[in-house]
Amino acid sequence: MRIDSELGYVEISSDVIATIAGIAAVECYGLVGMASRKQLKDGIVELLGQENLSRGVEVREADGELIIDLYIIVGYGTRIDEVANNVISTVKYSVEKITGLAVRMINVNVQGVRVINGK
Repeated sequence: MRIDSELGYVEISSDVIATIAGIAAVECYGLVGMASRKQLKDGIVELLGQENLSRGVEVREADGELIIDLYIIVGYGTRIDEVANNVISTVKYSVEKITGLAVRMINVNVQGVRVINGK
């Protein structure tokens, strides 16, 4: 992603945007963590650690705006639609505020449900 100005330009890697989106997403209530974009053969989803948050995010550019796909795991007992809407608004705000780039769309893919804190 490239931002031009009269003094020059700034290039922001899609990995940086994916990391920003991943950090913003895991701060949301009801989210257990990020999931790997590819599922394993037996249908078990890999829960990513803090150092791999960007692996659960896919960033594309279309007409100068960002399209972000998030792959998440939600906590058991939480409303999935509420968690997803919270993730969408938090990620959109964080990415636009930090990078200055416009976010057109955020797609949330719920890959699984896990028990939170052993409850």
